[in-house]
Amino acid sequence: MSDLRDRQLAHLVRPGGRPALVVVDVQHDFADPGRLSGYGLTDDALTALDRAVTRVGALVDAARASRVPVVWVELGSDPARPWRASNWLRGGEYDAPMSPEEPCVLGTPGAEWYRMRPAEGEPRVVKRGYSGFLGTDLDARLRAAGCDWLTVVGLTSECCVQATALDAVQLDWPVVVPRDATAAYDLDVNAAALVQLGLNVALLSDTDEVVELWKKAAL
Repeated sequence: MSDLRDRQLAHLVRPGGRPALVVVDVQHDFADPGRLSGYGLTDDALTALDRAVTRVGALVDAARASRVPVVWVELGSDPARPWRASNWLRGGEYDAPMSPEEPCVLGTPGAEWYRMRPAEGEPRVVKRGYSGFLGTDLDARLRAAGCDWLTVVGLTSECCVQATALDAVQLDWPVVVPRDATAAYDLDVNAAALVQLGLNVALLSDTDEVVELWKKAAL
């Protein structure tokens, strides 16, 4: 283990440190294999996705057991407020109405959490785009809860996990991303996203180490 990593970990488990778990977009439209045929996932990518979702669920359980706050960040696409820049990027039509294929439309089954769900009292933050911090009160909620470092998990590594973790570190949150609790729809894309996260955004870890950090922080 490097001296730098030792110092990073020591900061996280120092007396008075308070972690939080931020779960991003593990919703049916992003995680349910039955809804992902249009993304062209290989069998290996589907297996990796399933494993990541399982690990996210295990981290949620472990966070609750260690009294680590769990915050749920979810996409809520609103047909009354189409994301025009996204329309332009994906289809070339800036002023087009929201496509019927848009994921996680508010109030639809596709927007519901997949294989896990918030417990009573756990905060839910609905976002319109990629980052859980953009245009939401996520930062204020975390600070009000007395948290001072974040573990960010969920889907997908190169998109909403990346955007949320990047905004977190820019807002002065130390961020940990477990490699095994995120995934993309392509194995090479996921590998590249993890490299980028490790270079500029987060301390890369795994679920077992994160759980141990939470236990030490609770002492």
